[in-house]
Amino acid sequence: MVLLMGIMPIMESAASQPKSLKAMLHEKKDKRRVLLLYSRDNTQPFLANQQKALNEGKAGLVERDVEVLVLIGSQITEPDRQFLIQKYKLDPSVDFLGWLIGKDGGIKQVYKKPVTVNELFRTIDSMPMRMLEMRNQ
Repeated sequence: MVLLMGIMPIMESAASQPKSLKAMLHEKKDKRRVLLLYSRDNTQPFLANQQKALNEGKAGLVERDVEVLVLIGSQITEPDRQFLIQKYKLDPSVDFLGWLIGKDGGIKQVYKKPVTVNELFRTIDSMPMRMLEMRNQ
């Protein structure tokens, strides 16, 4: 199961959506950046800390077209788990991982611990596509 953080108006519940993670990410390509968060289970403190930090920076996430997808290892389907292992080199035994995925679908950054919104925004704002967006605003 993929959980979309309900902190932002751009998010919706994925619980009733039968789409695979691969399909969801494909739909976002060229439209949105994705911060994909993985936690072995929903009691991991890193996940709670990351969600708190993102809540505090939600306006910046919206401005930068970032959608946050939260994956709980004990709740994801086997095909999604295999996709994460193959495409994102997930070790399912880790407590927490995060991937910043650009609008082009490429992995821009991997986080092994929660990232501050300032660091996340600096990374995004240094991307060529984001620089172009800022110039065109």
